[in-house]
Amino acid sequence: METEILARIQFAFTIAFHYIYPPLSIGLGLILVVMEGLYLRTGNKLYEQMTRFWIKIFALIFGIGVATGIVMEFEFGTNWATYSKYVGDIFGSALAAEGIFAFALESGFLGVLLFGWNRVGPRVHFFSTVMVWLGSMFSAVWIVVANSWQQTPAGYHIVGEGLNARAEITDFWAMVFNPSSVDRLSHVWIGSFLAGAFLVLSVNAWYILKNRHLAIAKPAFKIALVVAALSSLAQLFTGHRSAEGVAQNQPAKLAALEGHYDSLAVADMYLLGWVDQQQESVAGIQVPGGLTFLLHQDFETPVRGLRSFPEDERPRQVNAVFQFYHLMVAIGMALIGLSWLGVWMWRRGRLFEQRWLRRVFVWAVVLPQIANQAGWFAAEMGRQPWVVYGLLRTSDAVSRTVTANQIAFSLALFTLVYVVLLVLFLYLLTRKIQHGPEDGSHHPEENEAFSRRENPLMRRPQQP
Repeated sequence: METEILARIQFAFTIAFHYIYPPLSIGLGLILVVMEGLYLRTGNKLYEQMTRFWIKIFALIFGIGVATGIVMEFEFGTNWATYSKYVGDIFGSALAAEGIFAFALESGFLGVLLFGWNRVGPRVHFFSTVMVWLGSMFSAVWIVVANSWQQTPAGYHIVGEGLNARAEITDFWAMVFNPSSVDRLSHVWIGSFLAGAFLVLSVNAWYILKNRHLAIAKPAFKIALVVAALSSLAQLFTGHRSAEGVAQNQPAKLAALEGHYDSLAVADMYLLGWVDQQQESVAGIQVPGGLTFLLHQDFETPVRGLRSFPEDERPRQVNAVFQFYHLMVAIGMALIGLSWLGVWMWRRGRLFEQRWLRRVFVWAVVLPQIANQAGWFAAEMGRQPWVVYGLLRTSDAVSRTVTANQIAFSLALFTLVYVVLLVLFLYLLTRKIQHGPEDGSHHPEENEAFSRRENPLMRRPQQP
């Protein structure tokens, strides 16, 4: 296998594994802020107990996330030396900003978050929780800014020629607010909120099925359900905004996302399908003119297709881009339906009466993760053959001195280590979930009765 392909596989594998954890940290951080904020407002110890429990889960996720993220920085230098030289000034500033403004903030307050319950006042501890969550949010800012610059470069000029060429920043804020960064950042944030919310929904749905920790599980489930319902609708908006940006700045990628080949014609929107790259056609279920309508609010404006681009400037795996994109969209719509079905059941006072719905929520934890991964794969594969869009080809960015055998060997080692880390993470997570919150009670009926008296989230909403 070629060196370039192996290097891409290795980086895709490491970043996909790492990307399991940062979205969970961001989303779970938001829910921790809500839980502890409710504790400060109401003084109800149930909120304190659920916050303490989920902080332990957060710490586990944070630790694994840090360990798996370090590797990627070394891969830039080993497998992608030309790329590193080309974008070093751009990435260096973004990664330095992450370290100063994000990671230091998050890790600095993490100690207070974990060990400060009996050492600082409730308001100081809540402030630490907010700072840890904001630190995780800021970390996403600089990573997405760096990646978005690759998609839509801005605020730079090129110094040198050939292998000695590199991009230098001429306008820092133009680089930060490049044409795609804001839309992509909001999309990543909302996807992270969904990942965290569905983790909390899954665990508490399991507790309710097992009739355990009901006094804590039911209000925690409702908190996460509110976050999931609002975030799922917001994701629909941010996804549309991001697609409009792709249409303007990366038209070849947009054409690949929908398998649109006609050079300049009204574009259909596919609900599902299969792309035949040799025949340059798509077989599937489509909405005639649907893509044109979404982009231009009419059914007549033509959209550029893949045939309008030279073959060496089109994404290489159009069907893969198409499938990942449509998988992300399908899951996004499913999350809207599932979360708002839960809200509807809540309004009718039947949220915890449907055993099948609780089982669905238990397993739905994987859906935001799959959607997040599929979205990144569609974005990165759709950018090909460019590693920096329109400036540097992927084939030119690979290190010249690294051999395919060396990459294959390191990939095998990474796979082994990451499998061990995944098994360890799942084992520790399962143990913490099985242990549950330290509510100190073995009488769920009494706890639930208490929570209904003291906890406003446990009361049935009044019918309008």
